[in-house]
Amino acid sequence: MDNNTELRLELDDAVNMLELLGRYDENLRLIEKSFSCKIVVRGNQIVVNGPIAEAETVIEIFHSLIMALKDGKRINLEDINYLIGMAKEKEELEQAPIFSEVLQVTPRGKQIKPKTLGQRIYVEALKKNDIVFGIGPAGTGKTYLAMAMAVLALKNKQVHRLVLTRPAVEAGEKLGYLPGDMQEKVDPYLRPLYDALNEFLGEETFQKYMEKGIIEVAPLAYMRGRTLDDAYIILDEAQNTTPEQMKMFLTRLGFGSKMVVTGDVTQVDLPRGKSSGLKVVQTILTGIEGVEFISLTDKDVVRHSLVQKIIDAYQKYENSLPNLPDLGVN
Repeated sequence: MDNNTELRLELDDAVNMLELLGRYDENLRLIEKSFSCKIVVRGNQIVVNGPIAEAETVIEIFHSLIMALKDGKRINLEDINYLIGMAKEKEELEQAPIFSEVLQVTPRGKQIKPKTLGQRIYVEALKKNDIVFGIGPAGTGKTYLAMAMAVLALKNKQVHRLVLTRPAVEAGEKLGYLPGDMQEKVDPYLRPLYDALNEFLGEETFQKYMEKGIIEVAPLAYMRGRTLDDAYIILDEAQNTTPEQMKMFLTRLGFGSKMVVTGDVTQVDLPRGKSSGLKVVQTILTGIEGVEFISLTDKDVVRHSLVQKIIDAYQKYENSLPNLPDLGVN
């Protein structure tokens, strides 16, 4: 018995075929390669031949892409790959990140928005809560999206300044042993934050905000004794804080401020015997209104596709050997 079928999808004039199918039909070919179906375009029709269940899934994916285009969204191969993954997992495609709102557009025209379902949940948490913990592996966008939301809040005058911090030296913050003045000592550790701000604001605006003190980037040790009002405060690499440092940081929260704490609990660089403040705080603060913990996973990694495969390969390797030291990826 032949379980194959032929399904047709009519396209109206509002659909831009080039945007839907991609350059040289690259979008169509990616979808076709992911299923046991043959896809052809005949006039204003997309015709799908293949097993019934797969053909129906392919049509559903094209429906979602068309809805996104009509909503003014741009689509790329990364969006389509994620949509295919959701479809194969039988997840609701209406929740796909392709439908996420654009948080902002960089000076170079790049749209900043959540790219995975986990990231979409994370952004919603950032909107609703005064303190959010974004916990997950490298490449999941936990710091990048927090920075995007911080810059957006600054542009919308919801806050008057941004305060960005991270443990400057693993476990000790012994800045005195490093050469140069304070800025030169701290810069290498805060470079990822600078890079994101340059992208969101443009180098000229970023430098101007730094000079005026609208953006402050400092080591965690220099947060002690301060109260931060009307500020968007981000603590990055929080797995390398002690419980005492975490408490000190969280109690800096002032009126009209928001805090985001990001880190990866699998990459703790503290000396043996020292507890990670990021691990401990989950036990202490879970359930408090206004505080939310969001866990991102390897499914939320949005770096080069090979990064996902490398992380998976290392995870399998580590799981196969007892007592193997952590080989986390920064």
